[in-house]
Amino acid sequence: MADHSSRAHALLSASGSKRWLTCTPSARLEQEFEESTSVFAEEGTLAHELSEVLLQYHFGQISKTARTRRMNKLKKHELFSQSMLDYVTSYADLVVERINALQAGTRDATILLEQRLDYSEWVPEGFGTGDVVAIGDNVVEIIDLKYGKGVPVSAQENTQMRLYALGAINQFGMLYDIEMVRMTIIQPRLDSVSTDEIKADQLLAWADEFVKPRAEMAAAGEGEFISGDHCRFCRARFTCRKRAEANLELAKYDFKAPELLSEEELGQILYEAEELKRWAKDVQDYALSQAENHGKRFPGWKLVEGRSIRKYADKTEAAAKLLEAGYSEEEIYNKELLGISALEKSIGKKAFNEHLGDLVVKPTGKPTLVPESDKRPEINSIESAQADFQ
Repeated sequence: MADHSSRAHALLSASGSKRWLTCTPSARLEQEFEESTSVFAEEGTLAHELSEVLLQYHFGQISKTARTRRMNKLKKHELFSQSMLDYVTSYADLVVERINALQAGTRDATILLEQRLDYSEWVPEGFGTGDVVAIGDNVVEIIDLKYGKGVPVSAQENTQMRLYALGAINQFGMLYDIEMVRMTIIQPRLDSVSTDEIKADQLLAWADEFVKPRAEMAAAGEGEFISGDHCRFCRARFTCRKRAEANLELAKYDFKAPELLSEEELGQILYEAEELKRWAKDVQDYALSQAENHGKRFPGWKLVEGRSIRKYADKTEAAAKLLEAGYSEEEIYNKELLGISALEKSIGKKAFNEHLGDLVVKPTGKPTLVPESDKRPEINSIESAQADFQ
């Protein structure tokens, strides 16, 4: 089984390709900053390891004994939950459906799990790891698991998926007559399945005409810094001057009252304000980390002890003393049913739906402004709703 936590990462990685293809100097700049991890990344790693075991067993790559041994080991991980296994199982089921459909047309289709994909013909030292690579007579399909639930990821024109597909064509194009490329991203926690298709010759043209020249610039640290949504996970985002300049550009509005701005100006500001909030939070987090962990001082600011909340040194001992003093359990305990998300994680999504599915309601959400690209349907404003009623 592949060690997902220690996967090798290329300088010009497929996962970071949207960033370095847009802002070519960022790849070299990022090397000056330490790579960090998070509990979300660790969750994703565990989910991938679980899915690999499930799929290896289904496609006969490991025995039932090996499957049981590996699953038991993974279940001991502190981040494992029945809910995670439910989500990963639903992902694996979708993968099997896709593979079955492919094998219906190509019996001897090649199924590869955790396959290293080399796209260095277009990107210097470029490689990545495809979760699932399925190759038939005329088509190659790349399937990728995204376990996160915070940001929906679309397969449409997704550069990471396209680079994986290039790697597959580069490595297996001599064995198969690949005419079509199909790329699928599955996000089980968002019930999202996104697929994009492109002809192989169109993908190769994109690689030759767009990717290769920009990758060479990125590898050399050349080109123009460009800020945007791709800055979100850049390791240099905290102190990048270009990002700062782009966010401070909001000052051109001179902080006018909203009613004095045109609708076009307000629409643009709404886009920029989201990035401005993220940038400000990044700067605050970075400055705090530098002051707390590295002794850095910033003019006009000082490090102090934050507000603290009282807590029991030992809850069990505290409860025992109160019970001994004659207080009843009803007076000192507050027993409540776990929240929906916590209970789903505790007993698993499948069991939750089986027992409580008909007892869960979802009230109408509070109206919120989002970009037009958001998939949620538009709701009527108060005025249009009144007009509809009349």
